[in-house]
Amino acid sequence: MHVFLETERLVLRRFTSGDVDNLVELDGDPEVMRYLTGGKPTPAEEIRDDYLPAFLSYYDRFDGYGFWAAIEKTTGEFLGWFHFRPQPSDVPGDVELGYRLRKAAWGKGYGSEGSRALIDKGFTEFGVRRVYAQTMAVNTGSRRVMEKSGLRFVKKFDLGLHDPIPGTEHGEVEYAITREEWAAR
Repeated sequence: MHVFLETERLVLRRFTSGDVDNLVELDGDPEVMRYLTGGKPTPAEEIRDDYLPAFLSYYDRFDGYGFWAAIEKTTGEFLGWFHFRPQPSDVPGDVELGYRLRKAAWGKGYGSEGSRALIDKGFTEFGVRRVYAQTMAVNTGSRRVMEKSGLRFVKKFDLGLHDPIPGTEHGEVEYAITREEWAAR
């Protein structure tokens, strides 16, 4: 097991090919997928053939960036994942933070705990300039995680989706924190 970082309650480790079932279960929960696909599960073959190989390819291409399986330290239970990665359209030094956790892990502080650890690591070890996260404006749970992680509201925007899901009519939001803001905390 390749551990990327540890927090008080979490281990963030690299994904392996053995994580297919964990991801299928996570993406099979309509409530987890509500703000991503309108509740439709991701097909198992898509996770096996597309998503997981993409997750695994990050480790060879980008030092310190990628997708990390979130494991509860005391039980060894798979809770979900975090990602910390630059997007192709990002300004150099900008990194996107994301997370997807099982419903059983919601409301327990795991999202903000893992997010804060990734933000700290990005600023202290990887020379990140700015960390940002995005979600649907109506996704209050995710917005709370962003706020508790130290990110501040930056803007509201419209993705202009051709196949919108309920809630997209309210737009998307971006939260962010710069290195200077982080250092001043």
